[in-house]
Parts: sequence; structure tokens; C-alpha cells
Amino acid sequence: MHVAIRCLIAFVVLGVGSVGGVGNAMERPPNILFFFVDDMGWQDTSVEFHSKATLLNRDYRTPNMKKLASQGLRFTNAYACSICSPSRVSLMTGQNAARHKVTCWTLRKDTSPARPGKQYSPANWNLNGLQPAGDKTQRSVAEVSLPELLRAGGYRTIHAGKGHFGAQGTPGANPLNLGFDVNIAGSYMGGPGSYHGDHNFSAAWRGGGTIWDVPGLDKYHGQTINLTEAITREAIRAVEKSVADKAPFYLYMSHYAVHAPFEPDRRFLPNYEDSNWNQHKKKYASMIESMDKSLGDLLETIDRLGVAKETIVIFMSDNGSPRNNPRNLPLRGHKISGYEGGNRVPLIVNWPGVTAEGKRNATPVIIEDIFPTILELARLDVPDNDGQSWVPILEGNSPPPEIPRELLWHYPNFYDQPPYSSLRHGDWKLIYWHQNQSFELFNLVTDIGETTNVAQENPDRLRDMATRLDQQLKDKNAQFATIKATGKPIPYPLEALSSRIEN
Repeated sequence: MHVAIRCLIAFVVLGVGSVGGVGNAMERPPNILFFFVDDMGWQDTSVEFHSKATLLNRDYRTPNMKKLASQGLRFTNAYACSICSPSRVSLMTGQNAARHKVTCWTLRKDTSPARPGKQYSPANWNLNGLQPAGDKTQRSVAEVSLPELLRAGGYRTIHAGKGHFGAQGTPGANPLNLGFDVNIAGSYMGGPGSYHGDHNFSAAWRGGGTIWDVPGLDKYHGQTINLTEAITREAIRAVEKSVADKAPFYLYMSHYAVHAPFEPDRRFLPNYEDSNWNQHKKKYASMIESMDKSLGDLLETIDRLGVAKETIVIFMSDNGSPRNNPRNLPLRGHKISGYEGGNRVPLIVNWPGVTAEGKRNATPVIIEDIFPTILELARLDVPDNDGQSWVPILEGNSPPPEIPRELLWHYPNFYDQPPYSSLRHGDWKLIYWHQNQSFELFNLVTDIGETTNVAQENPDRLRDMATRLDQQLKDKNAQFATIKATGKPIPYPLEALSSRIEN
């Protein structure tokens, strides 16, 4: 970010900035419960986010999600990044992944899980993840984070579950260094060693390394308790203390579920024994139901404590479902993919007394919007960022469809899926595949499954979309892999398109 923006952020954090935004500044700011699920696909729920019910909607049991959706507003065109760490850094900073450059998942310091292609040298992405503002860790982004701004504004900031912000051995590996007052079970890793307390939430039982051990939950070791349940219990205690202390809370309830390893929640697995599903789907369904139970327990807690009407609840997933899980039809693709199955996610928001109950909204929104939305809901100044606040939408004022927004994704890494950049503008989506500099153009209204590439039939639309994508990437100084044969980076979209036309 520019120096001026950094100065503005510092100004707010020091508490000198005025409190503005939503509502009367003299009133108590709302509690905020951000319920964040890992690797949950768009259709991995009994809540309908498509225009009609799907097979998965009928298969899964998520009664608490359904309750939340009946109380609030569900977004049917909500997006995250297609992989975990980029999504988490985007929500913490309000920056698009092309700008913050944490474009793949992080783990070990100075080590990339992404693999170079045979013909390409990898992009110089920020493999060490997010760090506190002022930190000098190389190959990282150092910014004042959302919880730090909230804490400066008087909030009790609670982290529960998966962190995965900064690599092991960096300050950002510990959520307490990123603005959280409380850290429950969060660290550098993106998945747990085990979901079972009798395995000590460790991979040691299957010969795995200690790098996957979930920290801070020793008191549950040896017990027949699921990780999702253990984290929920601790989060409830933190909320109870905050309410007792009369402090507004921001609970970042970031579950490891439903990320691998795919281990069943033993409480719910019997619900699926009579089905003809394979064992993997049964396990996964029990993990989905376990996650939903956690949501229900937290909703019950804020009701029991008498703060439900003062608490805004946001439910979201960090990316699409992995390839080995049941297909999120009608979407194409899966986690990391450039298609809709990689980044379209469930999103529900309940702002008591404000959001219309049980309604749907089709406005396209994206993960970096979390940053300005929560700050505005908290009645705090919003620093410059790439997102757009949803507050007007929550208040019933959706933007006119004739002025569509541009949504950008950038994945320049070689890991599991080929690198790409993509853009949604209105009903249209363009994918630029880096390796062969090719393009796919889809109309998402008529072809949500991205089955038919219509680039050739729509040359003017293709050029318009490529121009928009090009401008977005250049604005954010997006990085690309380097072509070994030439020593030059993969070209920006317009250059690639012009070259294809000339040839």
C-alpha cells in the first residue's frame, strides 16, 4: 500500500481517528461473530444457494445454517480465493491476492509448497504470509490487520481455530501478533494432525510429523472429543468472559473443519450409516454436521447471554471443496481451480433488526469485502482497501445491476492446478490460463457450469474483458511466473491476446 495509506492506518490504530460509520456513535457497537469454515463448497449444505435444490442440499444436515439463513440474508454470488492462505490474508487486510501476493498456501518459513513448471520459474510470491505492520520478514506482506483495528476501537478480539496467516517461525504464525487478544488453537498450519482428542489432535498416530499438532488444547488430549467441539467450547468461554466484562467482542470462529484429514465426527457418523454412500462421503457429511453443531452452539450462547440482538453473525467459507469430495454441481471445478467450484462459497449474514429475514441477494461479492464491511459495522474508520462494504446491501440498498463490479482472482503458482488469472464483470467471466496464454469466456447466467467457452463467438466481449483484467492486474502490480526459455515473465492478458490474434 502507499505511504499515505499506511499513515492513515496508523492514525486509526493509535485511536486518534474519529468513530463514524453505521448507526449512532453514542450507542454500543455490535458484537461480531465471523464464522469461517475451511474448504466448504457452495453446495456442501442443506441451505440452497443455487436457484433450485441440488442433490447435496438434500444429502447434508445443516439445520443451524438453515436457521441462520431464515433469520438473515444469503448471498448467492459470494466468492473467496480458490485456496486458503490468500483468502485469509485478504479478509485480514482488505487487499486482493494480486496485491498482497500471498497467492498460495503457507507453512514453513522461506519454503514454497508450490512447484515450478518444467518451462517456468515460479513467481516471487509472498510465501511467508502475513506479518504485523513494520515487520521485516522477507517475502511477506506486513500490514495492520482487521483485528488490530477492531481492538484499537474497543473490541475484545478472539481467535478460535485455524490461523494460517504467517509461516512457521515468523511473527505472523501467532494470531496474538496480528491483533487478537485471545488465541485458541491457532498457529501457522492449515490443517490439523487429527480431529480426535484421543489422538491428541496430532498426526503422530499415523506416523505424521509434529508440524500438524494443534496447539493449546492439551486438556482435551486422550478424550473422545472432536476438535470442532473442543474449539467451540473454548470459544464459548471466551465469549462468556467478554460479555461478563461488558466488552464488545469480535469472534473469529475459524474452524479447521472441514479440511483434511477426513476423519468422522463420531457423534454424527451413525446418521449416515444406512445410506448407500461411500465411506468418504459419510465421513465428510459427519464433519459438515459437526461444523453446523458448532454454529448452533454459538447461536444458542449469544441468545442465552442475552446479546443475540446485539450480535452480527457472518457465515462464510474460505474456498471451494477439494477434488476428492462430492462434486458441487452445477459448478465446475474444485479448490484451487480457476472455475466456479474453486472460489464460489456460501455466505449468510444476519444483522438483527436490519437484514431482511430469509431473503437472497445475487450481488457478486468477494472475500476482501469482509475488511471494510466489518469495520463499518463496528463504526470505525475504514482505511483504503480493495474491498467494498456490504453495509448498503445489508440495509436493503443493492447496487444497480447495470453498473457491474469487477471481481479479480490471480493464482500464478504451479500447485495442483495450472496458474491463471480471472475476472468476473456482470454476467461474464474470463479465465486467462498462463501456461499457454489461452482464454476461456463464459456467461455465468446462461452457463453457470462453465461448460461452453464462447470466446471465439464474442471477440468484442473477449477484448473488453481482457482489457479489464489487464488493467486490474497492472493496478495491483500482479506477479507472474517467468518463462525459462526467454527469461521474460508470462505476458499480461492484452499482450497475450494480441499475440494470439496476430498469429
